[in-house]
Amino acid sequence: MTTPQPSLDEEILVIGAGELGNSVIAALTRRDDAPEVTVLLRPSDSPRHIRLREDLAARGVKIEEADVATATASELAAVFGRYHTVVSCIGFAAGPGTQRKLAEAALQARVSRYFPWQFGVDYDAIGRGSPQDLFDEQLDVREVLRAQSVTEWVIVSTGMFTSFLFEPDFGVVDLATNTVNALGGWDTEVTLTTPEDIGVLTAEIIQTRPRIANQVVFVAGDTISYGELADIVEKVRGVPVTRNEWTVAHLLQDLDRHPDDGMRKYRAAFAQGRGVAWPIVGTFNHTRGIPTTTAEEWARTNLGAGCGTGG
Repeated sequence: MTTPQPSLDEEILVIGAGELGNSVIAALTRRDDAPEVTVLLRPSDSPRHIRLREDLAARGVKIEEADVATATASELAAVFGRYHTVVSCIGFAAGPGTQRKLAEAALQARVSRYFPWQFGVDYDAIGRGSPQDLFDEQLDVREVLRAQSVTEWVIVSTGMFTSFLFEPDFGVVDLATNTVNALGGWDTEVTLTTPEDIGVLTAEIIQTRPRIANQVVFVAGDTISYGELADIVEKVRGVPVTRNEWTVAHLLQDLDRHPDDGMRKYRAAFAQGRGVAWPIVGTFNHTRGIPTTTAEEWARTNLGAGCGTGG
């Protein structure tokens, strides 16, 4: 006798409908085995939110309302408890403490399965005390999830959003001056994945049977060095690039002068090269044969000569 697998039509709550949340929702709803999807949005009557609600309704997505920034863990737990699986797509922009509160709410609600917002680097490998102090909260979340056995959890490690590497504010790629600044050194690597690919891969991880549970799943659109990044920008833009190496020591000194600057924290953390890159071979998408967008493919679409980041 075979043991029946859990139903594929378990209700899923996605927290947030920003760039990542929309990608996860889109990927889930267009699957042949599409589950019932609800999205948690903050209450708002702004024209943008009205259009968003209309768009979600047209795709058959239900809506819950709560402001994760102001709601208590107990108030959020009352919402989460109505769903089998909760997928958090609310990132650091929601403010310090939000990730811990969302995890607490999921455990308080005793949801069957929780995907915390950890769509980024390998926080275990980085450890505590990183230049980016927000990373410590992610380790707090991992500790509380690992310390219990009621709620299954899955962490999807994606590396950096591909578009973020090219953001002017991040300071690595300066298209106006055709400059690439290497964080740490030219051989330092970074793993990149587009939000669209993260959505597809997360949906696949959610729906995979036998069910994936209580583990970190690594995915990757691409893993490149900053030297390879400079080559890509040069090739796609068709002009030589100026190459500057920003050493770890230089970036830490810069952070000391501006200790509250979030971008400087990110630059210093990524420059250390620990927990921010992994080989594509062995990732979930590689072993499943699921195609993803490389850095050069993204650049060709978004960085034509004279173009901005397009993100």
